[in-house]
Amino acid sequence: MTHIHKKNRFLVLGLMLALLSGVILSGWTPAAYADDRGSRHREFRDSRHRHDRYYPARGQVIRELPRHHRVVVHKGTRFYFSGGVWFRPQGPRFAIVVPPVGLFVPFLPPYFTTIWVGGVLYYYANEVYYAHRGDGYVVVEPPNKEVSEAPPAADQMFIYPRLGQSEQKQADDRYECHLWAKEQTGFDPTQPPGSTPETQNAQKRANYQRAMSACLDGRGYTVK
Repeated sequence: MTHIHKKNRFLVLGLMLALLSGVILSGWTPAAYADDRGSRHREFRDSRHRHDRYYPARGQVIRELPRHHRVVVHKGTRFYFSGGVWFRPQGPRFAIVVPPVGLFVPFLPPYFTTIWVGGVLYYYANEVYYAHRGDGYVVVEPPNKEVSEAPPAADQMFIYPRLGQSEQKQADDRYECHLWAKEQTGFDPTQPPGSTPETQNAQKRANYQRAMSACLDGRGYTVK
């Protein structure tokens, strides 16, 4: 009977060692799992330029990219973008990084904030600045001149929440109303005017502002 018990103990020990080896070989370890779990919770609030959005902290490493991501190649290195966050391969995983200055992209982050520096328009999100270049945008150094969060006086709109909306809700509403007004009027104040005559731009701008005001009013804001 004692011999049988010893044999069973050896069998159990052997199975435990085999399972542990499989876990290690497959890359699933408690520490690795904790890293991935932590990456979903370690966030910071980007309140610069009243951007007021949350992003995962940089330096974290994830196992898999978000399902809906875009690929940008810069100087032979592949970068991945999703929801305003940039990733770069790090071995078999992906690190959350700052995109390099000079990286060209054909799109802007969602919920970007517009700022003006010396009359020049910049786009800001997740501590990254973008400037318009040709048919897309390029990552640039943070401006070293005085930054204005308000557009030129002709475009300036003062928006007041009537329903106690949070800063996050206000940012979401402004962005969604901007998209709607742009679609309705065919005018985007965040884009350079191009060769369109100023009189046409002025009329389109006025139509855009009326559309923005109507959208925001319907969401519980007073616009002046």
